[in-house]
Amino acid sequence: MGGALTPRPRAFLLTLPLLLLVGAAFLIPLCVALFTSVQDSEVSAALPRTAALLRAWDGAGLPDDAVFPVLAEELAAAERGQAIGALIRRLNFEQPGARSLLLRAARAGAQDRAGLAALDARWGQTGTWRLLRRGSGPFTDLYLLRALDLARDGSGRIVDVAPDQALFRDVFGRTFGIGLLVTALTLVLAYPVAATLARATGTLGRVGLALVLMPFWISILVRATAWFILLQREGPINALLVATGLLERPAQLMFTRFAVVLAVVHVMLPFAILPLFAVMRRMDGGLLQAARGLGAAPWQVFLRVHLPLALPGVMAGGGIVFLIAVGFWVTPALVGGPGDQMVGAFIAAYVSETLNWGMAAALAVLLLLGTAASMLALWAPLRLAWPR
Repeated sequence: MGGALTPRPRAFLLTLPLLLLVGAAFLIPLCVALFTSVQDSEVSAALPRTAALLRAWDGAGLPDDAVFPVLAEELAAAERGQAIGALIRRLNFEQPGARSLLLRAARAGAQDRAGLAALDARWGQTGTWRLLRRGSGPFTDLYLLRALDLARDGSGRIVDVAPDQALFRDVFGRTFGIGLLVTALTLVLAYPVAATLARATGTLGRVGLALVLMPFWISILVRATAWFILLQREGPINALLVATGLLERPAQLMFTRFAVVLAVVHVMLPFAILPLFAVMRRMDGGLLQAARGLGAAPWQVFLRVHLPLALPGVMAGGGIVFLIAVGFWVTPALVGGPGDQMVGAFIAAYVSETLNWGMAAALAVLLLLGTAASMLALWAPLRLAWPR
């Protein structure tokens, strides 16, 4: 038939819904986050003529006298139109104290160099005008640099921020450290469970699989709240430890790194068990019997036969656990202390509290890139050892 589709176009049409889903759920949000992390439109939106004049300024000394009345006029208009809020958030983030500087100028209506300098001596400093010029867009590396505890100095060089402002390198290190620890502990706990389920048959196997799937029916928030109750100083775990004589007095379990790791491992266990179970269920038991028949010790059977055959499940389960664990923020927020918060908590704070979308997007982009790099570094050696 002349109108029939050939196999190649037909296959493309069949996969088109999946491609659209991937684009809508991953590629488009990624592009939006990347664009938001470098976008710098607040100054140009509130002070368009001032931004244009400053982009033509060479950055030496003070701008031309024509800039001062334009700035005063646009600041007053921005305050009347309630557009000054975004401008203040942008500049105050880069240089604390910019809020009072801008508001005083907007309300005073000073129209010349001397009038602005009389309001605040900072208007007579080159650094203030360089700040406005750096914010005149359309793009900036401010947020990406700050997410790495870096900044540009007055001459434009990239330098470390002050020690009392450095934060995010430690946060990223903590996030990936917790993610790796959770992944390792989860795989160690999930492996024997998956192996047992793979050998189980009949009702025992079905019940065991149902127990593994049951946590998916319970909200992560509910499970985190349960650990919040269990780990209290007056909670059942401390009561049991004191009653059995293992502790003389209740220990501080809540708001610790231990509590965070324990709660996250509990949430992640099913995500590791199911991929391992799927691989082990298809494993050829004759190979294990042959190894034992040839005189291999149990540990040799495990290391040289069982583990290599289960390696695809280890990689899949470990990858899923790591990807989800580094993005956790609800569980650490509930059971962890201030020094246990991960990158996700800071992204949520910038989105919902300070409304700093650029910083939130920069942290999200760096988290994604760091996660991808970690996955490659961790799983590439295992991939080389994958049995062919």
